[in-house]
Amino acid sequence: MTDYSEDYLLDKQIKILQPLDGYRASSDAVLLSSLVHTVKKGDKILDIGSGTGAISLCLSHRFPQAAITGLEIQPRLAELSNMSASINNFNNLHYINCDIRHPQSAWFNAYDHVITNPPYAADDMPSPNLSKLQAHNFQHFSLPEWLNLALKCLRPLGRIYTVNRAEAIDDILSVFHGKAGAISIIPLYSKSGQQAKRVLVCARKGDKTPSRILPPLIVHQPNGEYTELAHNLLRKGYGYFD
Repeated sequence: MTDYSEDYLLDKQIKILQPLDGYRASSDAVLLSSLVHTVKKGDKILDIGSGTGAISLCLSHRFPQAAITGLEIQPRLAELSNMSASINNFNNLHYINCDIRHPQSAWFNAYDHVITNPPYAADDMPSPNLSKLQAHNFQHFSLPEWLNLALKCLRPLGRIYTVNRAEAIDDILSVFHGKAGAISIIPLYSKSGQQAKRVLVCARKGDKTPSRILPPLIVHQPNGEYTELAHNLLRKGYGYFD
């Protein structure tokens, strides 16, 4: 009996293997992947904390001309992600099992795009499930440390993309201050009229362009169905900036 399920992304355009009892991807990963743009042939993309591979699988589908690498601390998730890449015939994508708290110098200034969906909390009640605990709660490595590493991996004028809780915006902007510009902040709402629970943020290393707050991304209509924009991003696989 296998310990994983066969699931799908982008309205069954992508197959993804995920543990039955452990961390599983959410819509945040797909929405974050939609921010990546201006990818040229031969560009190198790094997915830090790749989990079950949802972000980089979506990117491989959209950008077969890029070389994509995922870094994941959990051996089983990295293994399943490589299996997912194989069954989708994504030959430009591979995953490495490693601990980013001990970075390799070869990562630094090496990537044109770095995308990351870090853990959202340090102090939340820890899950009894070790896989979910490692994915959801920081383990001796803070959000600023995580994002600083991501910036170090970028080449000059490379682009960084991240998602987190709305209250993390202070930490995100603090890390980017003086290091990255052209910051775009997209508040993420489950439904209109509610408070934003998440923020999507992208920036460019070494850019001096002022920051901007873009219109909110509302996921659901009052009847619970996806909004047109959310449907295009989560089901059709469109890019947010397309």
